[in-house]
Amino acid sequence: MGRRNKTPNRFLRLPLFLLIWSIASAAMWIPAAHALALNDHATSRAFFYTGILGLFFVALAGLSLGNRVPRYGMPGQLLSLLATFVILPLFLAIPVQESLRNTSFLNAYFDMVSAVTTTGADIYADPGRLPPSVHLWRAMVAWLGGLLMWISASAVLAPLSLGGFEVTARGEPGGGSATPSQIQDADPKRRLIEIARTLGPVYAGLTIVLWILLMVTGETPLVGLSHAMSVLATSGISAVGGVENGASGIGGEMVMFLFMFFALSRLTFSDDTVTVGSGRLDKDPEFRTGLLIVVGMPLLLILWHWFNTFEVGAHGEPVQALRSFWGGLFTVMSFLSTTGFESADWQTSREWSGLQTPGMILLGLSVIGGGVATTAGGVKLLRVYALYLNGMREMERLVHPSSVSGEGSGNKRIQRNGAFVAWIFFMLFALSLALVSIALSAVGSDFEHSLILAIATLSTTGPLTEIAGNEPIVLTSLAPAAKFILCFAMVLGRLETLAIIALLSPNFWRS
Repeated sequence: MGRRNKTPNRFLRLPLFLLIWSIASAAMWIPAAHALALNDHATSRAFFYTGILGLFFVALAGLSLGNRVPRYGMPGQLLSLLATFVILPLFLAIPVQESLRNTSFLNAYFDMVSAVTTTGADIYADPGRLPPSVHLWRAMVAWLGGLLMWISASAVLAPLSLGGFEVTARGEPGGGSATPSQIQDADPKRRLIEIARTLGPVYAGLTIVLWILLMVTGETPLVGLSHAMSVLATSGISAVGGVENGASGIGGEMVMFLFMFFALSRLTFSDDTVTVGSGRLDKDPEFRTGLLIVVGMPLLLILWHWFNTFEVGAHGEPVQALRSFWGGLFTVMSFLSTTGFESADWQTSREWSGLQTPGMILLGLSVIGGGVATTAGGVKLLRVYALYLNGMREMERLVHPSSVSGEGSGNKRIQRNGAFVAWIFFMLFALSLALVSIALSAVGSDFEHSLILAIATLSTTGPLTEIAGNEPIVLTSLAPAAKFILCFAMVLGRLETLAIIALLSPNFWRS
């Protein structure tokens, strides 16, 4: 029995980055088998041989390390996440380029960075250009990237008070929480593996349930699986160019809408990061704020239409009004969760409301983002809620300067200076947005395209490039320097600015 368990234990002792590399290498055999079943032998060989090459590299690295496995603690785990988003796509892009044969390695690398960061910026605008197995691989990479964020949020970001946890009652950003067992643990990777064993089956189970429901509504297996993976990972990757081109119709949209709630709050699937306050979902400020936005925005669009047509008397048919409301409801939820799927009835909603620039609404929703410790990007709902509470308190002090605030009694999750830290992050996000926009303008993009590209990458909502502007942005036409800038912005948006600053701090490593 001891010898049987020796090999798995030795394998789990590998550095985190090598563990992730080995999982990605083994995952390549799934699209290889899929391509083999479709008699696409060239694509099958590309994925199969690249997977063998990756496992061979991991084996050589493990043998070279032997028993001398370095321990870097929490900073090392955070650095491994950064390497996963920057270095690993170089390996993930090899079978993509070999399968297509008519694309540059830079485009393939951009596509894999977009997938693993769950951004979903589609550099290959024509879905028919990609083999079915490559579509499966892109959805799988994004799905695994979302699972990595689920796990690392509790195992890495929460103990370090990063990724939105700096607003909660934990500790200073990068300084860790008050839980000694998390910060002073000699082997934090053990905690990460335990959380992976707990959350992995939940993540996979939800994906399988959604996949089955989508096939019940009439979707094909490959498209249903890619949409199911994209909803759970909030990547917006589709094998047919979007939900509106699928076969499931409004039934499939309703099913996906329900599963998008998992991106509004971590309490929808786990309470492992709640240290203070209530763990009830109906008391969660993130979920309630997200629900208010999801319901309130489509209602405003409907009321805007009725207000503009009140004097004319042409209010439209009730069926068209319901379609307009559903199109707004689904699309608002999709972009608030940074998934980026567009409802088939979104065009009806745009025509019904009569707005000239509906893309601005989607840009704002993507900037707000979803819940802390979920796969969603953006500023996050908890930070927005903390700024809202602070704004309400400041207005109260204008009316009653000597008043004592009682707001904190019902919001124990937010620490006393939570609004201050949230404002710092918001300013860093705005500064990053300005710098990325300026950099893109410097390499040839106009102002509108630069702003859309910057928001799409920093909020990890890639489909904004196709729907936010008057015309879709062709990513393949961008200069190579612009593609590198966007890759940097996607990694920055996924890990967030505070985590990058923490990695550059000598005190962070000295601790």
